[in-house]
Amino acid sequence: MNLPLQVNLKDKVCVVTGGAGVLGGYWSAALAASGAKVAVLDRNLEFAQKKADEISAQGGICIGVQADVLSKESLKTAHETVLAQLGPCDLLLNGAGGNHPRGTTTKEYLYEDDLLDTNKDLITFFDLDESGIRFVFDLNFLGSLLPSQEFAKDMVGRKGCSIINVSSMNAFTPLTKIPAYSGAKAAISNFTQWLAVHMSKVGIRVNAIAPGFFVTSQNEALLFNPDGSPTDRTGKILSATPMDRFGKPEELIGALLFLASEEASGFINGVVLPIDGGFSAYSGV
Repeated sequence: MNLPLQVNLKDKVCVVTGGAGVLGGYWSAALAASGAKVAVLDRNLEFAQKKADEISAQGGICIGVQADVLSKESLKTAHETVLAQLGPCDLLLNGAGGNHPRGTTTKEYLYEDDLLDTNKDLITFFDLDESGIRFVFDLNFLGSLLPSQEFAKDMVGRKGCSIINVSSMNAFTPLTKIPAYSGAKAAISNFTQWLAVHMSKVGIRVNAIAPGFFVTSQNEALLFNPDGSPTDRTGKILSATPMDRFGKPEELIGALLFLASEEASGFINGVVLPIDGGFSAYSGV
């Protein structure tokens, strides 16, 4: 793997939740290429093992581990596997997260006529499903808090340990149509700052990256039509992104490795770093 910068993570044990996903897979590979021993955690063991095998074939040290980030028992079992095969965790990357259609409105704005519309496919604010909203909040917030509770136990009092969360640029400015996801990522940013302070006396740094728009399997349907043409939403996104394009997954790696390295960022704590092509800085005029 061609890394944008070189950091020494030799013998560091890195646990990556959601590590078999599009972005998580890049992160796992980058950490392994920097010398870390990586545990790819995913709810689907087959996916986790496939990604681990790919990284191992490239010369990295990597294992695939089944874990449900919303289950304490599952995380405990995963932790025992990591301890037995790799050792105590030095870095936790909380990469698991995502949105759900039942927490998403059909339109950006509510109009009076919408309340009279009999179209069953129309989802207004009043139609948002409680279970869908709860799923999004749980997956993003509890899905970062519970793994932190489990794996940070290894880090207490040890040098060079840290947690990296994944927020989003919509934690700064909420996006239309996705109130649950926007709120959940805002909670991640706040939690990152809270946990950084809470863990500061036991030597654990806590930071977050906040990606802008990167095309993944979870958001592809919002960004592109079935025929591959860009949606209207894509046009709005790119017009509000000064760099006028989507991010590439590999463009997150430099920030990740920087925050993971004690030598490079040892006095950086409680930071949420936007990686969004200027989206969060642009006022629109």
